[in-house]
Amino acid sequence: MVKKPVNLTLNGSPRAAFADPGQNLLDFLRREIGDLSPKFGCGQGACGACTVTIDGETHLSCLVLAETVDGKEVRTASGLANGATLDPLQDAFMDHFAAQCGYCTPGMLVSARTLLDRNPRPTRDEVIEAISGNLCRCTGYEPIITAILSVAEGRARA
Repeated sequence: MVKKPVNLTLNGSPRAAFADPGQNLLDFLRREIGDLSPKFGCGQGACGACTVTIDGETHLSCLVLAETVDGKEVRTASGLANGATLDPLQDAFMDHFAAQCGYCTPGMLVSARTLLDRNPRPTRDEVIEAISGNLCRCTGYEPIITAILSVAEGRARA
């Protein structure tokens, strides 16, 4: 097995590592790059815990081959904050108790940030659609939806 070099931009910084043939992006990010924010949930693309963006589009990193992101920009939940300053979504998740066990939170944040980047004033239905690929067993979704809408409506701390 010949490892393949993968050069990518991760959360705004150039990164490079070698991927095993057939290695998925989730495993690559966690093991080779050290970004532990995407979570392993189901490994089958059903839970959304591993959601990342690739060139601005959300993807389930457990279903993407690492070698396919060569030359691309990948964003994870780790890239939402600006140093010690949290993204308004992160603040809103705390303010509205949108993270309980926290396992789904990185994927939810990435999906929500992608939505708000495209549509700063989404409707409730658009928020629900945007996070529909992310399973949460703790919150019942209402605090998550409220947190996202609070950012869209400018009610979250900035």
